[in-house]
Amino acid sequence: MIAIACDHGGYELKLEILKYLDKEQIPYVDLGCDSTDAVDYPVYARKVTSAIKDGSCDKGILICGTGIGISIAANKVPGIRAALCTDCFCAEATRQHNNANVLALGGRVVGPGLAVKIVDTFLHTEFSGAERHQRRIDMIEE
Repeated sequence: MIAIACDHGGYELKLEILKYLDKEQIPYVDLGCDSTDAVDYPVYARKVTSAIKDGSCDKGILICGTGIGISIAANKVPGIRAALCTDCFCAEATRQHNNANVLALGGRVVGPGLAVKIVDTFLHTEFSGAERHQRRIDMIEE
């Protein structure tokens, strides 16, 4: 199960990603926001990270205007490894090397076509499990 949320700056892009998730029959929970009315991105970062922490979701997708603020907020939560990705290579590498569990996107930075490809790559790339990568993740978690 994927948890997805956004602030007002990511709302339009979230709608495009929801279309992709529906088309691919990927289960998700939409945790808001529900319009372009101004909201505070840390609230939505917390909703997604809480869903991952409580085990109801495996991964998350967060979207704000740039993806920066919402990824910073998410990374404050222990056990969350949020990665801001602007291309498919980064999405693939962060899953393989960092076992990232949250993808952050910028709704004002990445167009919908590319964003869907990034999401697809993120969701379908597995962690390599290589010892050196796990060792580094463990160091981050300490």
